[in-house]
Amino acid sequence: MTEEYAASRYEEACSLLPGRLRAAAMTLPLQQKARTEEIRLRIGRPVYLTLPEGEAPLPAAMVTRSDLEQVLDRATEYSRYTASETIRCGYVTAAGGFRIGLCGTALPSGNINEGVRDVSSLSIRIPRVREGAALPVLPELLEDGRTLSTLILSPPGGGKTTLLRDLVRLLSQGTEHSPPCRVALVDERGELAAVHRGRPQLEVGCHTDVMDGCPKHLAVPMLLRAMTPQVIALDEVALPADVEAVCAAAGCGAALLATVHASSLADLKTRPVGRQLLDCGVFRRAVLIEGRGSDRRSRVERLV
Repeated sequence: MTEEYAASRYEEACSLLPGRLRAAAMTLPLQQKARTEEIRLRIGRPVYLTLPEGEAPLPAAMVTRSDLEQVLDRATEYSRYTASETIRCGYVTAAGGFRIGLCGTALPSGNINEGVRDVSSLSIRIPRVREGAALPVLPELLEDGRTLSTLILSPPGGGKTTLLRDLVRLLSQGTEHSPPCRVALVDERGELAAVHRGRPQLEVGCHTDVMDGCPKHLAVPMLLRAMTPQVIALDEVALPADVEAVCAAAGCGAALLATVHASSLADLKTRPVGRQLLDCGVFRRAVLIEGRGSDRRSRVERLV
């Protein structure tokens, strides 16, 4: 991924901002644009940019309620009703694959129009496709050309989703190490494929079927029944129900690729869900992502 490409994605994200905030955000030097991971807006505060080392304020760019409303209008193409399902879950996916998280006052369960009112803050995440990111580890995740069930570990923001997305792409399209295979991608939070109006905004391969916005424990059995996948990919396994779905899928002949928050295998073992994932005997490899930004690197450990 070149610095120019990374900066161009930042500039695309800035197109969601109101004019005066966009003008301020576009004054940054190329290097800082390329390093920005999120644009965060909070009412009455400056715009903050999330960088690998933390948040940095954007000078002279104070956020108003109107600014937040304008971002949501642009992200939903002035039709919030069409995005009401994901708004109830606290996010919106905009064209280009930009996922916008939102906070405010949660409405009572059962409201069919909105999930959050009086929006107080937004986070525009800037996804950057790193094609080839998974190539160094892919050969170690295969056996006789078939994919081995694999866990991908890193702390939050460590690059798990980016690596998983590229693994899905490579397995789907095929490489010198393995033929193309059918991949079912469970994109519960819209970050892997960033489906917008039925079409993935981020490249996940030509033999990939995406189940968008559906809880993992419901999506996995549906995909097994309907799509006969050879590989199932899931992002951020965090609930006991997710683990149960993973274990059930393993008995149906599909390989599993899943990410989980942990800095190491030892750290994973200290968490109830992590212990369940390791104890179920499904996963045969673990990819550990270490470092941040340009210093990020991945290594593979055998589990079985």
